[in-house]
Amino acid sequence: MAEAFQFELVSPERLLVSEKVESVVIPGTEGEMTVMANHAPVMTTIKPGVVTVNPVSGEKERYVVFGGFADILPTGCTLLAESAVSVKDIDRADLARRIQEAREDLNDAKNDEGRSKAEQFLHQLTTLEGAIIPA
Repeated sequence: MAEAFQFELVSPERLLVSEKVESVVIPGTEGEMTVMANHAPVMTTIKPGVVTVNPVSGEKERYVVFGGFADILPTGCTLLAESAVSVKDIDRADLARRIQEAREDLNDAKNDEGRSKAEQFLHQLTTLEGAIIPA
């Protein structure tokens, strides 16, 4: 059994998770990272994706996050999400709305930098949609 550490997942609306876990997989902007006890201190930005929590107490839990930051210390990890919801509670209409808004942002982009950011965000959302909604 892996050593446990404290994990908290916080959105502006509420605290979704605060428990001892064996590991957490987070969607960092530079790629997915697995966080375990005694991890080197890191602060990273989070892209839209799925957070997989492996609690000491039982079954894996999955949460969809739409950006934010993770503060990782040897004794714990706090993920401050712009928005977060359990995968089992995902609102397909909300995800479709976010994808439509991202497409509109791409069409309205005024320069290459804006277009590139909009394309990247749209890609992240469509990848997320494919990962959490069965075909």
